[in-house]
Amino acid sequence: MTQRWGLNAALFSVKCFVGAMLAYWIALRIGLTRPYWAVATAYIVAQPLAGAAVSKAVFRLIGTVLGAVAAVVLVPNLVNAPELLSLGLALWLGLCLYIALQDRTPRSYLFLLAGYTASIIGFPSVEAPGAIFTTAILRVQEISLGIVCGSLVHAVILPQTVTRQLVTRIDAILGDVERWTRDALGEAQDGSLDRDRRRLALDINELHQLSIHLPFDTARFLPRVRTVRAFQDQLSLILPLASATEDRIAQLRAIGALPDAAEALIGRISAWLTMPPQDVRARAEITSALVAEARALEPTAAAPLQWKDALLLSFAGRAAELIDAHHAVRDLRDQMRSPSRRAISPVVTEMLAQTTRRTFHRDRPAALRAALGTTATILIGSAFWIGTGWADGAGAVLISGVACALFGASDDPRPMILSFLWGTIIGVGLAAIYAFAVLPRVTDFVTLVAVLAPVLLLVGTFQTMPKASLVTTGVILGFINIVGLNDHYAADFAAFANGSLAQIIGTGFAAVTVGLFQVVGAERSAARIIVAGWRDLARRSDLPGRPDVTGWVSKMLDRIGLLAPRLAAIGEDSGRPMLDALQDLRVGVTVGQLRDLRIDAGGASAALITPVLRGVARHYAERRLDQPPRDDPALLEGIDQAMQVFSHAEDGDVRRRAVLALTGLRRNLFPAAPAYCAMAAA
Repeated sequence: MTQRWGLNAALFSVKCFVGAMLAYWIALRIGLTRPYWAVATAYIVAQPLAGAAVSKAVFRLIGTVLGAVAAVVLVPNLVNAPELLSLGLALWLGLCLYIALQDRTPRSYLFLLAGYTASIIGFPSVEAPGAIFTTAILRVQEISLGIVCGSLVHAVILPQTVTRQLVTRIDAILGDVERWTRDALGEAQDGSLDRDRRRLALDINELHQLSIHLPFDTARFLPRVRTVRAFQDQLSLILPLASATEDRIAQLRAIGALPDAAEALIGRISAWLTMPPQDVRARAEITSALVAEARALEPTAAAPLQWKDALLLSFAGRAAELIDAHHAVRDLRDQMRSPSRRAISPVVTEMLAQTTRRTFHRDRPAALRAALGTTATILIGSAFWIGTGWADGAGAVLISGVACALFGASDDPRPMILSFLWGTIIGVGLAAIYAFAVLPRVTDFVTLVAVLAPVLLLVGTFQTMPKASLVTTGVILGFINIVGLNDHYAADFAAFANGSLAQIIGTGFAAVTVGLFQVVGAERSAARIIVAGWRDLARRSDLPGRPDVTGWVSKMLDRIGLLAPRLAAIGEDSGRPMLDALQDLRVGVTVGQLRDLRIDAGGASAALITPVLRGVARHYAERRLDQPPRDDPALLEGIDQAMQVFSHAEDGDVRRRAVLALTGLRRNLFPAAPAYCAMAAA
C-alpha cells in the first residue's frame, strides 16, 4: 500500500534531503570551502535499504581515500608535464574500471570510486599543484561528510532493512521455484518453463547482491551470509535437477515405460510442493518417505542393461536429489528466520559445511575494452583541453571520464549517457534560475533549506524509479554542482557559464567517444557469453582433481541471467539459446560427476571415463555459433562402451553413479540418438 501511494518514495526523498542538508550545515560550520561536494555525495550514496546505504558508504569511503592517495602521488610528480599527468590519471581510471568490472558485485563501487576520485581531485589541481595535498584532504573531508550524513540518516530514520527485503524475496523466490518444479514435472508448457528458468537465474543473482549488504544492515536479527550462500547453492542445484527429471519423465512416457508407481510419486512430489510450510521434524519425515519411494523405483542390477532401465534409474535418482534439494532450501529458509545461530536441523548443518564461494562470469576482453575506451576518452579530451588552453577544460575531461566509467559495463552506454546528459541540462537550467533569481534573496541557512526543498524533494522521489534514475542523477549533479552551494554566495556569471558548459560538453563528449570505443551490441555480447560457456566446459571436462559442481552451476546461472536481457533486446523469442545454455549447465554437472567417479573408482574404470571426458572437451572446443553441433559418433560410442562395462560393475555404488552420469550425458549431447543397446555396445 505504501508503495502504491508513493509513500516509500516520498520518505526516501525526505531522508535524502535531510542527509544532504545536514552535511551542508556541518560543512559550513567547520569551514570547508566547497561544501557542495558533501551535498552531492549525500544524494549519490543514497539507497532505499539501510544496509545497502551503509555498505555503499563504506566502499565509497575506502575508494575515496585510495583515489585521493593516487592524486597526491601523480599530480606533484607529473605537473610539469601535463601530457604525462593526463596519461597517468587516465591509466589509473582505466585500471580501476577494469578491476571493478571483474567483480560485478556492490564491492566494485570501491574501485570505481578510487578511479574517478583521482580525476576529480587531480585535474582541477593542475593549476595549483603545490596545494594538491590540501585539496585532496578537503575533497576527502567533504565527500566523507556527505557519505556519513547520508548513510546515517538512511540507517537511523525509519530504516528499510536489507533483512526484511531479503526474507520477503526469499519467500517469493521459493514459491516461484516450487511452482516451476511442479511445472517441470508436467503441469506447464515449454514457454512458461523457459520464462521461469530465466527468472530463477535472475532471482539467485539478486539474492547474492542483497547478501553483500547484509553485514551492514541495521536489523535486530541478521541472517548469516553463510546461510544465504547455502540457500543459493541448493537453489541453484534445483534448476538442473528439475530439468533433468523433466527430460527423463518425457522419455519414459514416450516409450511407454513410466511405471504407475513413478506416476504416483510425481503426483505426491507435486502435492508436497503445494503444502504449507511444515515444522522441521514433519518436513524431514515427509522428505524421507518421498526419497525412499524414489529409491524403491530404481531397477535392480540386471544384465544386459536396458535403456528403459537406465532412464528409470536416472529419473528415480534425480527425483530423490530434487526432493532433498527442496527439503534443504525450506530448512535454510527457516534458519534465516531463526533468531538463533544454532542450526535448526542436521540438514542445515550439512549444507552450511558444504557452502562454497559463488563464482561469476567474467568477460576480461570486454572489461579491457571499456577500460581502454575510458582511457582514450580522457586522453583525447586532455589533448583538446591542453591544446586550446580552455580554463575549465579540466572539468569537462573529468566529467567525460566519470561518465564512461559509470556506464562502461553496458553493451551500449550511449543511451544511458544521453539520459544522464538530458538530466544535466535540466539541472543546469534549474541552477541558473536559483543562482541568479532565488539565492541572491536568501539571507540565512533556514531560508536556503526552504527554497532548496521544492526542487530537491521532487527530484529525490524520482531516484527510486528505475526508468527515471539516470535522468534524475544528471539533474541532481547538474543542479548541486553548479548552483553555487559554497561557503559563501558569489554571483559570477562567467564562472557559472564555463562550469555549466564544461559539465554538458564533457558528458556529450563521453556519449560520442563510447560510440567509437565501447559499443558492443546485445547480439555480439550474447554470443560472447554463450561461447564463454562452451570454452569453460571444454576446459573443465578433463581437469584433474575434484570438480566444483556448485561453482559451475552458479557461474552458468549467472550467464543465463546475463543472457536474458540481451536476448530480449535482440528480439530472441524462441527461447532456444536459453534452453541450450541450460543443456550446457546439465552437461557440466554430469561431467563433474564423471570426474568424481574417475577418482573414486580408479584403475580400469578411469581408463573408460577419461576418453569420454576428453570427447566432451573436444565437442565443446569445436562448437561454433554459426553451425549446428557436429555429429560425434566416437563420443557416443565411448559413452555406450562405458555404459556397457559399468553396468556389470561389482560395486553397486559405482555402477549406479556411472549409469546415472552416462545416461544424463547421453540424453543431453545426443537426444536424437537411437536408444542405447547393450548388445550393440558390447
